This record gives sequence, structure tokens and C-alpha cells, in this order.
Amino acid sequence: MNNWNIRFWEYEFFAPNWLWLLCLVPVLAIILFVLERKKGGSIKYSRNIDSQKSLGSTWIIRFREVSILSYCLVATLLIIAMAKPFHWSLHDDYQKEFKDGIDIVIAMDVSGSMMAQDFVPNRLEASKKVAKEFIDGRKGDRIGLVAYAGEAFTACPPTLDYQILKNQIDLINGDFIGGGTAIGVGLGTAVARLRSDSLASKVIILLTDGVDGGAEPTPLEAAELAKAKNIRVYTIGVGSTGEASTLVNSPFGSYYSKMEVEIDEVTLQKIAAKTNGQYFRATNEESLKSIYNEIEKLEKRKIEDQEFKSDPPPTPTAFLNWAFVLIIITWVSNKIIFRLDD
Repeated sequence: MNNWNIRFWEYEFFAPNWLWLLCLVPVLAIILFVLERKKGGSIKYSRNIDSQKSLGSTWIIRFREVSILSYCLVATLLIIAMAKPFHWSLHDDYQKEFKDGIDIVIAMDVSGSMMAQDFVPNRLEASKKVAKEFIDGRKGDRIGLVAYAGEAFTACPPTLDYQILKNQIDLINGDFIGGGTAIGVGLGTAVARLRSDSLASKVIILLTDGVDGGAEPTPLEAAELAKAKNIRVYTIGVGSTGEASTLVNSPFGSYYSKMEVEIDEVTLQKIAAKTNGQYFRATNEESLKSIYNEIEKLEKRKIEDQEFKSDPPPTPTAFLNWAFVLIIITWVSNKIIFRLDD
């Protein structure tokens, strides 16, 4: 019977962006109703004229309207199917594997200082590369991405679609979210992405190479929010020791200059301690990889079967079944009761 369950709120979606098309369904309904009114086509009754006339013209008009609504409902079901719905009850073998998954948000500093060249080719690109390698090593964990500099935004909410997530990592930079380093804002945004999720294990990996710029909330205030939501925060300070070739923006253009590496390690350590996490310092790409590996070990999921068969497949069957049934019923009803002239 699960193959007929279309209670969409019980489903998760691998491609939720398709659901935006649902906004067009009311527009489609309005267009069809307007065309139907303008058309006003003649009605040719079937052979059983007496039985058809007994329905009355009012009933036939109402049936036309119901037909339009039926086709709009079919469009709705097909759009939901395109969003790749997944229902746990249809895959008991996957349910055991995925029920203990972790929700992870990577909060990545994309400020101008992340263009420093003490990593190859720079801190930001090295951080993005290592983050994608970390994602490739996960199975069944929903992972999201928050990018922050002077402000913060959610580049990707927690998802099982790792390819979309990695595509978003490739796209992020600090060009459109202001200058500065608002660590508290970045952490607060990451907490907001996890606060309503149901999984017991929730983690934020906070990566930065600088000092908080003083925006609200402060880093420690954001850490209190994370603590209240039972979210562990692993903090990573990115940057070599001493000086580094850092990008400097001026009214006359951008250029690289040797500058002292300054990371607020004390604050990062306090954030980690407050949330039962851990602080790490990455001075090069290899140490950054080791840190992600260490975090992976710390957050190793406890599952009965350590071998994953594959990622869970989408299960749009119920929506496709009902769409097919509605199409057949509507088409047959139109053939039996009346047909419209063009």
C-alpha cells in the first residue's frame, strides 16, 4: 500500500529545487479556465442522447472544470516525482543504515584574507578542495554549507545530494557578501540551518583564518546558541605561522603583500570547549586533511552493518501511480460523457 502513499510531508527530497515549479500550477489552472471560457465550444453528445441530456448543461460545465483541476493535480504529482522523493518505509534495508546519520554544516570563511598564498594556490581553494574530499568520504550524512565574510548566507542546506553540495562549494567566494570576518554571524547562520532538524547528532565545522570583526551575534553568543541545540562545533584555524602573502584591496587596485598571520585561536578554542567540540590549527593543506580525517573519526557513526550498499534511490512510484490513474479516469470520462469541438 506504500506505493500509493502521496502524503508528501512524509517524504524527503533529493532534488527539492524542482518543487518551485509548483508555484506555476495555479497559473496553469487560471490559463486553462480562461481558455475554456473563451472557447465555449459546442458539445456533441454521445449516442445515448437521452441519458446525456439528463445530466444537463450545468453538470457538463462543472465536469469541464473538474477535468481542468484533475489535469492540474496530475501536473502537481509529476512535479513532486521530479523532485526525487524518498520514503524510509519503502526501503527497510536503507533505513537501518541511514537512521543514525549525522547532520553536518560546514561554515567556511570566504573573506579576502582567505586568498592568502601560504596554501596552494590559496587558503580558500585548498579549503574547498579538502572539504569536497571530506564529503566524498561520508555516507548517509546530510551535509550543508554556509559561506561567510562580513555577512553570511546558506550556500546549500543540509542534503544527501553530495554532487549539488560540491557544485556549490566550487561556486562560493567572498565577492558578494561584504568584507570583514563575522565569525559569530557565520556560526549563527550554521546553527539556524540545524536547529529544526530531528537527528540527535548535529555538527558544525567552523573554518576561519582571522579575527572576528565585532558583528552581532558575537562568536561566543553564537556558541551558546549551538550549545542550547546540542550542536558540537569543531573549529579550524587556517593559516601558516609567521607571515603570509595576503591579498590587499586598495583604491588603486588589489595586490599581494606580506602580512602577519593573525588568528583568534583563543576564541576558537572557547567555542569548541563550550559546545563539546575541539579546536584544530591547519598550517598547510596536509594538516587540514588530517584535521578533517580526525573529525571523521570523532563523528564515526555507530551502525550495525558497516558496509553500505549504495545511496538510497528515490521513490516517486506513488506519485506516478496516482498521476497515471487520474489521467486515465479523466480521459475515459471525457470520452464517455462528451467531447469538445476545437
